[in-house]
Amino acid sequence: MKVLAAMSGGVDSAVAAARAVATGHDVTGVHLALARNPQTYRSGARGCCTLEDSRDARRAADVIGIPFYVWDMADRFHEDVVDDFVAEYAAGRTPNPCLRCNEKIKFEAVLDRAVALGFDAVVTGHHARLGPDGLLRRSVDTAKDQSYVLAVLRRDQLDRSIFPLGDSTKAQVREEATRLGLAVADKPDSHDICFIADGDTRRFLAERLGETPGDIVDGASGAVVGAHTGAYAYTVGQRRGLALGVPAPDGQPRYVLSITPKTNTVTVGPATALEVSSVTADRPVWTAGPAPVAPVECEVQLRAHGSVVPATVTVDDGVLRAEMRRPVRGVAAGQAIVAYRPDPAGDIVLGSATIR
Repeated sequence: MKVLAAMSGGVDSAVAAARAVATGHDVTGVHLALARNPQTYRSGARGCCTLEDSRDARRAADVIGIPFYVWDMADRFHEDVVDDFVAEYAAGRTPNPCLRCNEKIKFEAVLDRAVALGFDAVVTGHHARLGPDGLLRRSVDTAKDQSYVLAVLRRDQLDRSIFPLGDSTKAQVREEATRLGLAVADKPDSHDICFIADGDTRRFLAERLGETPGDIVDGASGAVVGAHTGAYAYTVGQRRGLALGVPAPDGQPRYVLSITPKTNTVTVGPATALEVSSVTADRPVWTAGPAPVAPVECEVQLRAHGSVVPATVTVDDGVLRAEMRRPVRGVAAGQAIVAYRPDPAGDIVLGSATIR
């Protein structure tokens, strides 16, 4: 099979490409140039799409012995990921840019181009499994599992995807990279948001949205307890950086409960007020089959590194509703809710939707 290996410059994608070669595929490596100005993106241990990463990917391809190209997708990335990130925060939601990058870039733009060029599938270094049944499952390495950020993929996209690392732990991947002589064997994992070079999300958003002063109000009394320079700088569940001028009557810390862009207010309250037992979500995607017509008993995950909770999921007129068995704190609009079905061979991803 003729496959395209997406090589980020990290150890995972390099080993994934090597495994694809070892299993007999005709492999071509490609690195995605996503930065309009690479100097503005994170580099070193924090990056995944800089000039340094491109060089690391090229060296890995040379060691593996496969052709290598760089595809410029900076404009598409800026429009579909960076602009979306800013717009979501401006609307009072909390986006997941890595999830959006998978959806719009790696498994839409890249896969579409790959198929047009005659490739059969795309290989990536994501830690997730696609079994013989074609179902997306968690990685055996639960600490590195990335099925949550892949749950936005459609069935036809998964049918043209290969995830060679799902049956290995990260430690095993690094050991294999060392045996193969890959210089990225000890390269640290990328973290945070690649297009915010210094990690200061508040400053990044302020530069694009401007300062818009407003009130921070207490959710119970409605009293003004502080001020902000932009509601977009906050997310549900946040505690740090509130700088409240009026202490809570009980002396307990306050958390962000909601953001209301229309009135430019941030509402705060006690931790218990963060608890929700039901979630409504839009744009459902079902990876394991057609949308369910009856309630589904499953487990749901509400953030990339969050725990799972038993729930009953229903779908009506394109809207997903999840009734959870126990309350969950810090659920933010804009994040994904992913439904899993426990399975002895690994939890199966049923589908996902965007929390509203």
